[in-house]
Formats: sequence, structure tokens, C-alpha cells
Amino acid sequence: MTAEISHIRVNEAKARAARLLLAFRHGNQQAFDAALPETMTADEAKDVVSALSWIANEAVRKAYQPDVADRVLRHLVRRTPDETGWVETDEEAAPDVAVLLESVRRGDTERVRELVRATPDTTFVLGKLVHAVALLLPSVPEPHFHEVLSELRGETPRVLPDHPC
Repeated sequence: MTAEISHIRVNEAKARAARLLLAFRHGNQQAFDAALPETMTADEAKDVVSALSWIANEAVRKAYQPDVADRVLRHLVRRTPDETGWVETDEEAAPDVAVLLESVRRGDTERVRELVRATPDTTFVLGKLVHAVALLLPSVPEPHFHEVLSELRGETPRVLPDHPC
């Protein structure tokens, strides 16, 4: 029984490390911080974990093509048993982008942070956001569309009168 418990703990630790590495690889600082054990709140501990994650990322980067590396890490992450707040990192389990967009519109920063923390692999979230923007674009009046593009390019946008959308 002890060997089985030890084996389970090792697999859980590997899965948690893979989740941490996925967050690191995708630049999701909130998910990275949320994946750290609570006892590692000191800056020194975060620096050590960050350095180890960097080393692991370099090893994975050199051993696998990017899409294969992410598949390997996702497989490891899925091996973690169910636990409170656990979110799978596959496309179907990515945070609901509709909830994310609603939260942004309401200005609910805590809910947005919660959704971001819940997903170390932001690839699918970004893909769904791009899809949502593509669905919204036809309803954006042309002058407002160009105003947003100007702002994204760092140009001084013309101030347009409010337009009911």
C-alpha cells in the first residue's frame, strides 16, 4: 500500500510540474503563480522555481517540436487526479470565452483573473477570443473599426460621435 501511495504522489507531482511548465511556456504569470505551492511565497523560492522551469522548458524545447511538446505536457497534466479548481488544458475545457468577454465588459477584473489563473495553456483561449472577434467584426460600424485599428497601431484616432451598435 505504501509503494502505491508513493507512486500516486510522484505522478501527482509530475502532473503539477507539467502544469507549471505549461503556464511558464505560455507566459501565463497568474496560472504560474497559482500553481506554486502555498509554502513557496518567498521571492527566492519563486526565483528557484522559475529557474528550474526555464531549464525544463529549454530541455523540452530542444527535445520536441513545439506542438509535440505541448501534447506531451498536456498528457502529463491530465494525469492529475480531480482536485478543487482543477481545469483540464484541452480545447473543450478552456475557460468559456463568453464568460470571459462578459466579465471584461462588466469590468469584473477578479472574474477575469480567476479565468486566466484557471488555464495555464492560453493557446485555446486566445484562439477562441480570435474567433469571437471574427464573429463580432461584421456588426462593428466601419468608422469605429478604423478607430480601433488606429489605436492599436499607436496612431491618434479621430474622435467619432457615439454610434448605437
